[in-house]
Amino acid sequence: MSHFPDEILTLARGIISDFAAKGRMIATAESCTGGLIAGALTEIPGSSTVVDRGFVTYTNTAKMEMLGVQEQTLLQFGAVSKETALQMVHGALFRSHADFAVAVTGIAGPGGGSAEKPVGLVHLAAKARTGGLIHREMRYGDIGRDKVRLATVRTALEMLIAQDQA
Repeated sequence: MSHFPDEILTLARGIISDFAAKGRMIATAESCTGGLIAGALTEIPGSSTVVDRGFVTYTNTAKMEMLGVQEQTLLQFGAVSKETALQMVHGALFRSHADFAVAVTGIAGPGGGSAEKPVGLVHLAAKARTGGLIHREMRYGDIGRDKVRLATVRTALEMLIAQDQA
């Protein structure tokens, strides 16, 4: 019994099928989703041929140690920023055998937001080892922690599909 909505499982199933057929692998770098992207992908049988690894980097220290995010980036732009998401996705590719990576960092709530960075703000990045890069800034709003996290998983999977088709 899966904990994921059918829509997310359908996206994950398509990714596993398409990437497996092409011999491509994925790495995930997750903050606010806490491993849910990797969890959705590995919910699908046969995912071991596609999912190389997942990095759950909830703290700034973890982002620096596991993904090579620069301390200066975190100090200047904050953990929830385009700059941090881009360094996370680059680090996930550099520290894996994946052909594609996706990274997410955001504020799922409740609380933790500010006027500048409200609850529901998420920065996502997807990158192909061959160079293609997508960044998205999503403002889901204060719709509840679970909904923000699941919406982020859905967007991340959509970005992997877009990268694969680029």
